[in-house]
Amino acid sequence: MSHDPIDALLGPDERAFRAEVRAFIHDTLPASARRNADLGRHATRDEVILWQKALYARGWAAPTWPVEQGGTGWDAVRVYLFTLECGLGAAPKVPAFGTKMIGPVLYTFGSDAQKARYLPRILQADDWWCQGFSEPGAGSDLAAIKTRAERTGDRYIVNGQKIWTTKAQHANRMFALVRTTTEARRQQGISMLLIDMDTPGIELRPIIGIDGSHSLNEVFLTDVSVPAENLVGQEGKGWDYARFLLANERSDITGVGRSRRQLARLRTILGQRGADPVLLAEIAEVDISLTALELTELRFLAAQARGESLGAGASILKLRGTEIQQELTRLLREALGPDALRFGAAATGSAEGIAEEYLYNRASTIYGGSSEIQRSLIARAAMAEGA
Repeated sequence: MSHDPIDALLGPDERAFRAEVRAFIHDTLPASARRNADLGRHATRDEVILWQKALYARGWAAPTWPVEQGGTGWDAVRVYLFTLECGLGAAPKVPAFGTKMIGPVLYTFGSDAQKARYLPRILQADDWWCQGFSEPGAGSDLAAIKTRAERTGDRYIVNGQKIWTTKAQHANRMFALVRTTTEARRQQGISMLLIDMDTPGIELRPIIGIDGSHSLNEVFLTDVSVPAENLVGQEGKGWDYARFLLANERSDITGVGRSRRQLARLRTILGQRGADPVLLAEIAEVDISLTALELTELRFLAAQARGESLGAGASILKLRGTEIQQELTRLLREALGPDALRFGAAATGSAEGIAEEYLYNRASTIYGGSSEIQRSLIARAAMAEGA
């Protein structure tokens, strides 16, 4: 990539590390998987698993985990550079549900038995996790969940419905928020359970997106029996664990490397077709915003490495990252002109995959907490600091 605002900030060791990551991606990633990611297509189950296993073999499966749990021991800059190069190199995006979400929850709050059982399987891609949070009527307002888990002896009996469950069709495990009591404040009555997806009483129904893909699902749970040992931490503390988990999810949604690759693709199209001054000005503006996001993410990662909470920083990264992603797909369509109307097999050459990615990305400012929710969280944090 010709435009690289970060490289000038790096020392020789960091540049060498970045080159090592880039070479590993080039030498390890199959061309078919790189092409799928480059066109914005959803990675297949096999592509994700093979890539995660390759990362595990190299010792890079979970860059942000503690070394004693299988992490790399990298500093904040190396973690950032690794993520950046994966995006720039069009590597399949490993779903965050294992390494970024439930993994950190388990090594922070889980029992010794849960750590021993699940953490190695996450690293080795032996388990595929999905997230059982959102419900009809309880999306960004997770405190409104109604799925019930009633304790009966040494088991919980779970009844309810989850929706927008990403990649549940591939998953063999789910971490779910359930309501274990209705007597306390809404947040205090929520617990987190680990559920095996092959348990009787679980039914999946696919949700086909506007882009034509099957990445989302409804999950119905009817008298699903879950061992009490699958409770994460303490009963009634699920809200706290969910907040911890979502901070990791939101910081993982920025997608700077992918956005840089999209910007390069946009410039290639403009070189072939030309552009009016208004479009060129819009591209310059999004380039500036992306550079600001890169530097902001690096600053937040450094603070997190010092043991500081991301707090509203995770919301800032999520908000701006997804807005930039949407703006880039819009600009790609503008640059293509009438060819942007082509969809699926009708889209060839520079138009391939662009319509689908544009449509799918309409949801990026909703999933992981809508932009409205993120702005409220940022405002509350700013008010608290000024109090």
